[in-house]
Amino acid sequence: MECHIGRHKQPLGKRGERGQSTVEFAVVTAGFLAASVALAALWHAFGDGLLVEHALAVASHHIQAVAPVTVADIFFY
Repeated sequence: MECHIGRHKQPLGKRGERGQSTVEFAVVTAGFLAASVALAALWHAFGDGLLVEHALAVASHHIQAVAPVTVADIFFY
């Protein structure tokens, strides 16, 4: 049998647990929105070719710095 508080017929429970589901819903919703915005930004960056341009720019600098040493290693072996 369930006990109730006063005339309002609310079940007894811990005082600190009121509104817990609302807070949990807000936290989950904020996390979902943050993940959605991050995925949308990543999708937009891939769509514009920004990441490919950046990868090519970095690779060209890396190849320019390493190529003479690599060629020397191959020919002087």
